Amino acid sequence: MSYPVTFEADYVEQRNRLTTFFRLILMIPLWIWLYFYGLIAGFAVLIAWFAIVITGQYPRGLYDFVAGYTRFITRVTAYGALLCDPYPSFGGSPDPGYPVRMEFERLDHYDRLKTLFRIILAIPIVILRYIISLLLEIGAFAAWFVILVTGKMPRGLYDLMVFANSYTARSDAYIYLLTETYPPFEDGSQATTSAPAI
Repeated sequence: MSYPVTFEADYVEQRNRLTTFFRLILMIPLWIWLYFYGLIAGFAVLIAWFAIVITGQYPRGLYDFVAGYTRFITRVTAYGALLCDPYPSFGGSPDPGYPVRMEFERLDHYDRLKTLFRIILAIPIVILRYIISLLLEIGAFAAWFVILVTGKMPRGLYDLMVFANSYTARSDAYIYLLTETYPPFEDGSQATTSAPAI
């Protein structure tokens, strides 16, 4: 059985040097929106926590909202880390045309006990997520220089960064109660596909 949160990324070798050079500046509007979106999503996760502990159900509207936030933060992370060139939309709805995609398989019933102790259960994941996010940052720093010099993203570096971004995204899904299963390091759903050069 595959993991209920899928992550996919399309590999494009040729990259835009100009948008790569100014990537941090281009990220400013996304960071501002992410801050406010994150505040609302934080309240939504808290309300969902109470709902699951009491009823064993993740209310559909809250689930969709938090899943959208998780998609958005994943796209922002991918854009900021140079996994893709297209500017992400400011929403969290599914976008099959965007080069980085996430899908979620909602559970019919949630384990109240696992949800009650999620903060404790998530401690190892939070620690590992922090370490892997450092790997993603180092990869992005290296990619920035390589793209500026060559105009290309090396496949090996890209795959390493996809691994880091996919684990971070799946760990977010676990922390935000979207799934009850510890995120795997790899389950095949992060497999990158080749896309036409831009």
